[in-house]
Order: sequence, then C-alpha cells, then structure tokens
Amino acid sequence: MRHILLALVCAVMGPLAAQNPPDTSEAAQTQQLRERIRQRWHQVVRTQLGLTSDQATKLQATEDRFAAQRRDIARRQRGVQEALRGQLQPGVAANADSVRRLMDARDQNRAALAQIERDEDKEIAGYLSPVQRARYQIMRQRLQERISEMRRQRRQQLLPPRGARPGVRRRPRP
Repeated sequence: MRHILLALVCAVMGPLAAQNPPDTSEAAQTQQLRERIRQRWHQVVRTQLGLTSDQATKLQATEDRFAAQRRDIARRQRGVQEALRGQLQPGVAANADSVRRLMDARDQNRAALAQIERDEDKEIAGYLSPVQRARYQIMRQRLQERISEMRRQRRQQLLPPRGARPGVRRRPRP
C-alpha cells in the first residue's frame, strides 16, 4: 500500500514538474496539482477499498466538503501564525493582549480541525464498513505524511543553505 501511495504522488508530481508554462501562477499550479492528486486519490481509494459506485460517490462528496472546511481553517491558522511571528520579533515589544488573543485563536483553530475530523469520520462510518474505514484512515494518513514530506523538501530547495549570504556565490573547492 505504501508503494501505491508513493507511486500516486510521484505520478502526479512528475508531469507537473515538467510543465512550467510562463503564464501560470504558483497558485494555479498548486490548484492544478491538488486536483490531479485528488482525482488519482479517488481512483486508488476506490480500488484498494473495493468501494461500490455509491460508496465512492459518497466518499468523494464527503472528502470535498470537509477539505474545503479544512482549507478555510488552515488559511486562518496561517494568518494567526504570521501575526504571532510579527508580535514576537526580536527587539520588538510584544503586545500581551494581542498575543493572548492570537494564542486563543490558534487553539480554537486546532479544536475546529479536531471537530472536523470527528464529524467526517462519523459521516464516513455511515457508508463504509469498519474495515474499509480503518484502511481508508491509514491510507489518508500516509498520503498526508508524504505530502508533508514533499512540502518540507520543497521549502529546503527554495531556502539558501545555512550561513549562505543572499546574492553571494560560493566558489567550488578544487
């Protein structure tokens, strides 16, 4: 199953990495990648879990609805994190009331994400068998881990090496 998830991510990432039209924004590329992963994900889940057409349709609708809710909360959470970083800059006095409100908002977002997970699982339990549900959760967790790893790798590729000064090229050693 792990190989299938890896193949899924690689199959989607390869062709997209080769495509780089000059007029395509990063947001459009991200959306295109998300859609291709989503389509392939649904195919793999349907096959691996042996879903009926009705189960596959219901699962896709559930995933789409809850994914939209997750994205909204993630967007809010990024805003909170950015505001917290702004408040906690070295050499700048932080406003304790603002930090407290931001910390409260961060906790509320975390709680909302946990509630979404519970609500989604409860809905899925209505049309998947316990075995299908457990396998689905494992597959989803592995996919999320793989996506997180790919994001980390991408960030590392975009960041200059530690100690490197921007705009200064190092000479290769002989």
